[in-house]
Amino acid sequence: MYTILLAAFIGISLCAGLGSTGSSSWGWAVFWGMLAFVATFAGLGLYFQSRIKVIGMTLQEVMKSGQAKIQAMVNGWQMRPPGSVKQAQDSIQREQAKSADAALAVAAKLDRYNRWVPMMERQSAAIRLQLYWAKRDFRQVDALLPKALMLDPMIVCMKIARMYVKGEKEGMEKLFTRTTARLRYGQGALLYALYSWILVKQGEIDAAHKILVHACEKMENATLKANRDNLANNRIAHFSNAGFGDEWYALLLEEPKVRMQRQQPRFGRPF
Repeated sequence: MYTILLAAFIGISLCAGLGSTGSSSWGWAVFWGMLAFVATFAGLGLYFQSRIKVIGMTLQEVMKSGQAKIQAMVNGWQMRPPGSVKQAQDSIQREQAKSADAALAVAAKLDRYNRWVPMMERQSAAIRLQLYWAKRDFRQVDALLPKALMLDPMIVCMKIARMYVKGEKEGMEKLFTRTTARLRYGQGALLYALYSWILVKQGEIDAAHKILVHACEKMENATLKANRDNLANNRIAHFSNAGFGDEWYALLLEEPKVRMQRQQPRFGRPF
């Protein structure tokens, strides 16, 4: 890591310079060398943090702009519906891909800091992973998953979703258990919803119910409670994560149920 090496070089140089020239005792030389190391490391950290923050803000603006365009499309369909649900979904996916491409161009600027900022490469991988996910480019997603930082429960959800699609059952359970063990109270509702959904799909109803019971002990969430009660009362067909809205459908395991509204005659029924 260049930041540590540079700070160490400055600290050691100062220590050696002060001690060898007799400008101070070796004890004080070591002290000033350590102080120089900490000050240099902190200063560089603040500098790079400010530069990365600017890129992050630009990235957010690009994504907000893309979401605004999609929302404008959806609002326009209320007045003039598209030909079909499939046509509407394709239009949204194309706009999402355009927005993701623009964001990926911004995210590429983070690469210059990979060797200067600790864990920057893994953070950058996590950002790009989400953008490629929006494009449904799963080849890139699978390539980035081993490199991505797994601190955000949403990133973990994406990895588990890919494991489910690829049939990696054992890996899913280990990752879910490891991640939920470190989550604080109230965190990870979508993660519990996802894993219980997978267990239901695999026919493991009792295991899914146990997961939801544990989840409801750790947080207040109406959807998790409803699914827990549905499984407890053998109403498996009523199990649904639709209550999470876009957060759930972003995992691309289910498509939202969209009803196309027919355009009504403006002046009532014709004669």
